[in-house]
Amino acid sequence: MTSAERREQLITIARGLFAEKGFEATSVEEIAARAEVSKPVVYEHFGGKEGLYAVVVDREVRSLLDTVTASLTAGRAHELVEQAALALLDYIESSSDGFRILVRDSPVGSATGSFISILSDVATRVEHILAEEFKRRGLDPKNAPMYAQMLVGMVALTGQWWLDARKPKKPDVAAHLVNLAWNGLSGLEAKPTLSTRPHK
Repeated sequence: MTSAERREQLITIARGLFAEKGFEATSVEEIAARAEVSKPVVYEHFGGKEGLYAVVVDREVRSLLDTVTASLTAGRAHELVEQAALALLDYIESSSDGFRILVRDSPVGSATGSFISILSDVATRVEHILAEEFKRRGLDPKNAPMYAQMLVGMVALTGQWWLDARKPKKPDVAAHLVNLAWNGLSGLEAKPTLSTRPHK
């Protein structure tokens, strides 16, 4: 096995273990044993468990962001929201282990790559959809980034639930997500206020 092939083997094995057990419960010994190599081989390639975990998370982040970005092909805002919701559910379905890794743990010693920061990146990539729709409806497009965070968060939390439930079918889940998001968006007030003041 070449060095590059060994590296890929270790990444694949570690990805499965991190998804199954989490970062803390996975050991270098277990990764090495499953790969039928000695612990020093893992250290040689990645410097340790943290380095290997960082590579796994980085790949998952790129895969998720690429999936969402590639899905945004329609011109109409409603269709773009549908495509973004389906893209996240597609990623969850095709990369369940990767999604489990992203939602379970944050990379050690890193402020980036956490599930929250990943969702923020996804929201940044779709906020232009909302900004255009806000302009068209005479609403302030400066609020689009905040609404993008809300929408992506809603889809992501629903995705976490659907990861285990797997019912209803993916297109139905996406349709319900878009129904809530879109019909809620269609009735947006220009300057929303609370009907009651919160207690201080």
